Amino acid sequence: MVSLTNILLHAFLWLALAATTFSLSPNFYEKFVHKERHMGASLLRLHFHNCFINGCDGSLLLDSTCSFETEKNAHGNLNFVRGFLVIDKIKAKVDRVCGRPVVSCADILVVAT
Repeated sequence: MVSLTNILLHAFLWLALAATTFSLSPNFYEKFVHKERHMGASLLRLHFHNCFINGCDGSLLLDSTCSFETEKNAHGNLNFVRGFLVIDKIKAKVDRVCGRPVVSCADILVVAT
């Protein structure tokens, strides 16, 4: 199991690299909060629900398929946990800047929160 310290260290290093090399800034996440003032609290709640049971594994961020319902669409989370689109937008931008998927949604959630 990956420790929270390890996740935070990787997230910090990624953010530092992104801010200096790829022209992403630490303020990148603030635009979402500025656009919708409750988004900071929503991302914090999303982070809490993602990490509370089995650690920060990103399982809450997975989309359901026709044969498997994920936590994201579970009855207790519908219309309660929000901020998924913000994480998806950030992930898409990071992937585009890096040229391929490099950073997990779970790591992006930690840094955004």
